[in-house]
Amino acid sequence: MVQHLNHIRRDDADVGCFMCCCRNNWQKVWAVLKPGFLALLEDPFGTKLLDIIVFDVLPPLDGDKKDQVLLAEEVKERNPLRYAFKVTCGNRSAKIRTTSSAKIKDWISAIYNASQKPIEGWCNPHRFGSFAPQRGLTDDGSQAQWFVDGQVAFEAIALSIENAKSEIYVTGWWLCPELYLKRPFHSNAASRLDALFEAKAKEGVKIYILIYKEVAIALKINSLYSQKRLLQIHENVKVLRYPDHFAAGIYLWSHHEKIVVVDHQICFLGGLDLCFGRYDTIEHKVSDRPPFIWPGKDYYNPRESEPNSWVDTMTDELDRRKYPRMPWHDVHCALWGPPCRDVARHFVQRWNHAKRNKAPNEQTIPLLMPQQHMVLPHYMGRSQELDIENKPTDGNPIGITQDSFSYGSSSQDIQFLLPQEADDVYSENVNNKLNGLDLRNHLDHVNNARRTADSADDFDLFDHQRENSTGTTSFGSDMSDEGCDSQEVSRSDISQVGPRTPCSCQVIRSVSPWSGGTSQTEDSIHKAYCSLIENAEKFIYIENQFFISGLSDDDVIQNRVLEALYRRILRAHKEETCFRVIVVIPLLPGFQGRLDDYGAATVRVIMHWQYRTISRGQNSILHNLGELLGPKTNDYISFYGLRTYGRLGDDGPIVTSQVYVHSKVMIVDDRITIIGSSNINDRSLLGHRDSEIGVLIEDREFVESKMNGESWSAGKFANSLRLSLWSEHLGLHGEEISLIRDPIADSTYKDLWLATAKENAQIYQDAFSCVPNDSIHTRYAFRQSMNSWKEKFGHTTIDLGVAPEKLDGNIPPMEMMKRVRGFLVSFPLQFMCHEDLRPMFSETEFYASPQVFY
Repeated sequence: MVQHLNHIRRDDADVGCFMCCCRNNWQKVWAVLKPGFLALLEDPFGTKLLDIIVFDVLPPLDGDKKDQVLLAEEVKERNPLRYAFKVTCGNRSAKIRTTSSAKIKDWISAIYNASQKPIEGWCNPHRFGSFAPQRGLTDDGSQAQWFVDGQVAFEAIALSIENAKSEIYVTGWWLCPELYLKRPFHSNAASRLDALFEAKAKEGVKIYILIYKEVAIALKINSLYSQKRLLQIHENVKVLRYPDHFAAGIYLWSHHEKIVVVDHQICFLGGLDLCFGRYDTIEHKVSDRPPFIWPGKDYYNPRESEPNSWVDTMTDELDRRKYPRMPWHDVHCALWGPPCRDVARHFVQRWNHAKRNKAPNEQTIPLLMPQQHMVLPHYMGRSQELDIENKPTDGNPIGITQDSFSYGSSSQDIQFLLPQEADDVYSENVNNKLNGLDLRNHLDHVNNARRTADSADDFDLFDHQRENSTGTTSFGSDMSDEGCDSQEVSRSDISQVGPRTPCSCQVIRSVSPWSGGTSQTEDSIHKAYCSLIENAEKFIYIENQFFISGLSDDDVIQNRVLEALYRRILRAHKEETCFRVIVVIPLLPGFQGRLDDYGAATVRVIMHWQYRTISRGQNSILHNLGELLGPKTNDYISFYGLRTYGRLGDDGPIVTSQVYVHSKVMIVDDRITIIGSSNINDRSLLGHRDSEIGVLIEDREFVESKMNGESWSAGKFANSLRLSLWSEHLGLHGEEISLIRDPIADSTYKDLWLATAKENAQIYQDAFSCVPNDSIHTRYAFRQSMNSWKEKFGHTTIDLGVAPEKLDGNIPPMEMMKRVRGFLVSFPLQFMCHEDLRPMFSETEFYASPQVFY
């Protein structure tokens, strides 16, 4: 049984009505073809989406055309009076039947044109093999803004959620419903994540949350608890956990990206999960006096202990009198315009893939519904009503077979998100009115105030907001952010929030058939890193949670970031040009366990792979460069960590902790920036392992700067981010910003950066004997040092972080610590250098796949 097709062509959409055979019952459905997807709806003016195929980059043709993958192709049927074609992309396939051979060709042609003809289409491969094209090459509204550390990023995310009007997408590696996005928490109850979601859900905003489902025996993030708490909030909050490890056969890899998208108009991505331990300020405090900033389990130090339960989140897990929190350094960014919609599209792909695989029929898993702006008139580029019922038929009988749906239940409406892809809705003018966050000037005020904040009362200064003329909340004073273009030294030069800047942006990702249901694996983050390094002119600055990579002949580590760095440095040496690479990473992996403990094999094995990359053995970059360049190697590349100190409580001990570097950022030549969720290791970069997302931001606005004493046009986004990071790490004030404007001059690189790191590291060694340090070469030496300090003080932290009451020479430790400038310290290349840090056969990690750790 078939019905004639009602076919309409409006702008860039093909719309067809046909009959769908489900459980031997024919149902009238509508097909909507747009550049980017083919959707099947029950009602052209409703939102009942029966299925959707989101077009993606197809695998390239390798020689034989018989193996070519096509979006749409004709299918031969046994019944000679029936003709059919199949639409396939990734793991989705729909078979559509018709009695007209001519109409098959028409639809196949239309699908091909809809997907291939736009150069910016998502079936065409783009630079670095990304699914997304370069945005912002013209004035299309592409804008970006950076955030340093969790305080300002969380406040910006909270403000955007508060202003949401239609839908919110959230995905992350870990999500804590009880997380406060503003502090002090006792006076910002409405900023708690579950409270924010509840308030918006009651207003009718749809909230879609995609959580990584961990392997419970390996991680304690308890995503099941988070899912249950979120689902209790409101019926408009929809939650999926993915993957199901047994069904999917995925045990080693994770969903690691961190995304928040609000109304398709602003999105946030970078290194920050919406979870405990990530909130931090520019001060990176080791304690909470009074305990108003980090409540309960948010006072977090994974080196000491991972929480054993998330049921009572306001109960402390750590003894605040004995143990410091681990300060958290991170970088995040916001995007507007087409890059934001690319991120939203990526979320849609992942959600739909998880929905199909996780819960095609389960009533306990909510079905996603498109918003009202996604109904048929929107697809057709029109906002007015359409008189479809009165349109003449064109004699095209068409149907869809039951095998088009793999869900098994046709009576259930299977609703998925549709990507929002209007052509002219998101003009630059609209973007500038919606979610109008420009926090830079606000943070100039915040930075000044917070540097002197000693109590929770001081935080009252930071909550002042004002309504702009459009009715949306924005931060700021009357100061113009034109100050970023000036060479004048002022407090506005140092900020935790960058200017909202027109940029060229390209969304890049690591995604594969298992993680996103794509047609092929995409490793555009890896390709982008290598390409930018190879083409760097003056310097490369990297901050990352991990640094594990391989040279060209490395048959174990597959990513080639290290090879790109190696070759670029050799070229600089051959050309006798000044070229610098600075890498900032954690001093120790952020996993629980004293370094010589039986249960700390994970910490040691990650250290093994990082030292193998950096300085130990035939595969390390410093070994290979040292053989060719000798001591000059240090002129080209160097490695660093971050450390801080403070007093626990009013009269507690003086303690130190590493500042955990969790950011995933690379700045090249003060003109190009990568920000995202991807670590520098095989897990993040190869594409078929962990899923990741990032953005490559190329500046379009420039400021006058210097490179090795010569004039240089630096990008407004990249330069302002570097100045913020460096001023934080070096402890500089606004009037000292001129000291770091030239990043590669000897006066900056050697006399300030290297010298500060070396001096700070020595002070910490003298005051705490903390680890890691260059004087401890074996586990035995570590145990001796640990026992010695325990005898002196009765207790110490897991990384020897407690200072004695008096140092040698009867100097109070606080007096010595006043010489510390900022947080920068040298990375201890000789630490544990006489140990094989790989797991022993008696340790559980010995039997795990080594790929888990790199």
